[in-house]
Amino acid sequence: MNLRPNRRKPPELILIPLLDVLLVLLIFFMVSTTFKEKDASRLHLQLPQAQGREVPTKEPEYIRITIDQAGAFYVDDRAVVDQQTQNLVRALNGALGERKDVPVLIKADAMSPHQAVMTALDAAAEVGLLKISFSATRAAAGQTRPAAGPVPDQTQGNGR
Repeated sequence: MNLRPNRRKPPELILIPLLDVLLVLLIFFMVSTTFKEKDASRLHLQLPQAQGREVPTKEPEYIRITIDQAGAFYVDDRAVVDQQTQNLVRALNGALGERKDVPVLIKADAMSPHQAVMTALDAAAEVGLLKISFSATRAAAGQTRPAAGPVPDQTQGNGR
């Protein structure tokens, strides 16, 4: 008769099948993930929508202030160093050159911060540019919110 208790071996944890499953999952996620290349040569804005009159096909000469979704400024498609008013004033003076009384077109992304638009208005007023227009897209019938995804650049102006 055996009076010693029957000791069981501690269970072994086999890691190789677990590592195989993790490797397969890693490969699956790497293959199924899509990477979107950022086109640095063009700014993609989703303009706000508004009701208004169409801009004539031949646009007058504007100084364009573009504000992207992050609130960064571009004057005539040239990036401004930062979001400070003084740097935007310098960029506007550089774009203005010898011209006087040139209208300004502000193209702000629909999701850009309101403060960035106010900074652009302050900088234009400081330079002495008082003819200011805003760019928007025409709202579809019954649509009150901007459509998701990229919106074609259909510029409209509303002079002030």
